[in-house]
Amino acid sequence: MKKINSGKLRAIGYDARSRMLQVQLDNGETLQYSNVAEDLWRRLAGSASAWSIYRDNIEEQYTVKRVGAANPTGKNPLDELFK
Repeated sequence: MKKINSGKLRAIGYDARSRMLQVQLDNGETLQYSNVAEDLWRRLAGSASAWSIYRDNIEEQYTVKRVGAANPTGKNPLDELFK
């Protein structure tokens, strides 16, 4: 995963073999998009406006799978273990 700070995007990653794009949002939610073309990944990863590319070309155009839940409290769930 490549860390970025563009709009609500905080990290992005791509597996060329499976054509799977993974994004992490600022709320901690992680999403996977299937069948994303490699040239679209290159545009997203190299853009200064990745959030716009994501919204306009990926968010509602590709099948999404939630793989990581958002943390609504904003706290690290492990913090309770170390009190």
